[in-house]
Amino acid sequence: MRIGLSGYGRMGEQIREEALRRGHEVPVIIDPLSADEKVTRRDPSGISGLVDAVIEFSVPDAALANTKACLEQGIPVVLGTTGWYDQMGELEDALKDSSAACIWSGNFSLGVNLFFRIVRAAGRIMNRFDHYDCLLHEYHHRGKADSPSGTAEMLGGILLEELDRKTSVNREALHRKIADEELHLSSSRGGSIPGTHRVMFDSEVDSVVLEHSARSRAGFAQGAVLAAEWIPGKTGLFSIDDMMKNIIEGE
Repeated sequence: MRIGLSGYGRMGEQIREEALRRGHEVPVIIDPLSADEKVTRRDPSGISGLVDAVIEFSVPDAALANTKACLEQGIPVVLGTTGWYDQMGELEDALKDSSAACIWSGNFSLGVNLFFRIVRAAGRIMNRFDHYDCLLHEYHHRGKADSPSGTAEMLGGILLEELDRKTSVNREALHRKIADEELHLSSSRGGSIPGTHRVMFDSEVDSVVLEHSARSRAGFAQGAVLAAEWIPGKTGLFSIDDMMKNIIEGE
């Protein structure tokens, strides 16, 4: 198939390599700032008929506008940019007037999405053992633009759904005793860490720790290209969980 890329930083390069490795074409690469000779356009206008899907990995301020421009042309979008989630309603409105679909996630890594399922199962088990408190921490490279990460936010949401004793996520540096009903989500930035997410269930006698640590961006690229293969022919808004259910459970 023909895959377009919106955003051509390090992630865009990885996605292009993965798409080509899987036998796809990448005829359109969109980036208003990149000087890379592979970039063919500065915006997503006028690409109807050139691509079968677009993978959006640009910046939070441009992600929704880029996605809407593709949807207006009937082009399905894999939306991997994070930091725009307060505009979800606008995306839903745009999809009402489009014949195409959008699949979004804070993290397209297949390993991370398997981790989500493991954390959900652990949360259901730990919900019965309230002497274990829960906390969440994530580490990313010094160049990451948002904090907490979209992945950490998704993990926080999963834990709130499964743990009756937790009703809110606190993302701030705490200078007080944390309330029992709060789930503390903390972040660290530095170095070249592709992404590490740790969920801890801690009691007075022991700790149970679940962790996913990415070794490179290749896993994110693999999942994004797989999503681009999955989304054509569909309409509406999908999450990565919809795709994972289809793959794992045949739903």
